[in-house]
Amino acid sequence: MTPAGFIGLCEHVLRLCAVNEAETVAVLSQGDERQDYADAFMTAARQLGAATFQVRLPDPLPSVGPPGGDGFGVTPLAGNRAAIDSLKGADLVIDLLFLLFSKEQLEIQESGTRILLCVEPVAHLARMLPTPDQRRRVEVSAELLSRARSLRFTNPAGTDVVYDLGHYPVLTEYGYTDLPGRWDHWPSGFLATGASDVGVNGRVVLDRGDILTPPFGRYVDEPVEITISDGYIDEIRGGVDADLFRDYINSFNDDRGRAISHIGWGCNENARWSGLAHDGRGIGMESRAFYGNVLFSTGPNQELGGPNDTPCHLDIPMRNCSVYLDDEPVLVHGEFVVPELQVRQKRVLNR
Repeated sequence: MTPAGFIGLCEHVLRLCAVNEAETVAVLSQGDERQDYADAFMTAARQLGAATFQVRLPDPLPSVGPPGGDGFGVTPLAGNRAAIDSLKGADLVIDLLFLLFSKEQLEIQESGTRILLCVEPVAHLARMLPTPDQRRRVEVSAELLSRARSLRFTNPAGTDVVYDLGHYPVLTEYGYTDLPGRWDHWPSGFLATGASDVGVNGRVVLDRGDILTPPFGRYVDEPVEITISDGYIDEIRGGVDADLFRDYINSFNDDRGRAISHIGWGCNENARWSGLAHDGRGIGMESRAFYGNVLFSTGPNQELGGPNDTPCHLDIPMRNCSVYLDDEPVLVHGEFVVPELQVRQKRVLNR
């Protein structure tokens, strides 16, 4: 894509974010990484009449890994009071760094500044450009989820697990943000909530083709059986994928890494389950957002307001699942049965 074309995409998203001449847009980056993104966003903001500036942190020291490399919530913005305060003075922060699950992000949001994360490849950004209709479907989903007191999901491989809901808010992601203090991520298109801290019980069986998102970035090759009691993983059984999952959790030496995190589903009809097979770049947002997946997650819940801030986090988008809210079906074998959540799609080959 040409630089002008990318600027056009950024302007489209900033318009959805309600950026105007009365606002200030800050861009957060590190070193030379994604400097083309920073330039595009700042040009697009100026074209909309907004004031704009960049907070460009220095490259990490050799002993410091990239954000997310040693766990979520670890960010080079930590302790940099001048940078944090300047970002809190903006109306919108474009996060090219990855502040997710960090205390610094929460502080910036609490000031009323909204944040838009953007770190995926340009091809992914273009293919999954956000739309108001995706927002509508995500928000309809959120209404259903916020009213429910229990969520049960199953799959043909043997999953049968129940979440005790109503204890944490519902988080929505539809690719842009126009509300004070709200965070979002371009590209996205899903929603999630959490159970009570001891309110998940049952069995989750990852089936072939389910996705272990980064740091793995791979499809499950053989079933993985996860036994859950009172919100914590008791046992992980299976082959190599189970060994990788178990070893990843153990590597943090943090018992809170066994906790069950958020649960939700994907609503983005332009995201593809097969995307990882032919383009493994990025942090897996296409996998998390594809239409009709159930996003099963482990680890922290502080983004929901919970106490668990472990850096051990893993999202696992699962196919062909059924979801019931208070025993009423929302998804059946990966297909939405609620009319307001359905989109008209092209004819597909089932076999």
